[in-house]
Amino acid sequence: MTNPFEFIQQVRAEATKVTWPTRKETFTTTLMVLAMIVLASLFFTVVDYLLNHAVIWLLNGPLTSN
Repeated sequence: MTNPFEFIQQVRAEATKVTWPTRKETFTTTLMVLAMIVLASLFFTVVDYLLNHAVIWLLNGPLTSN
């Protein structure tokens, strides 16, 4: 087991090996995530709408134009 001082040194050594994303990469990734959130929201809204009407149709029967 390493002592706390050695542990801190190892953490610092590993932290210097980390490759951080650039500002452009972060911005691009953020836009992609937001776009996917919008697409998923639209998809699930449409699916919810269709399933809602399907359940209403099944429970009440098809609508008649009398």
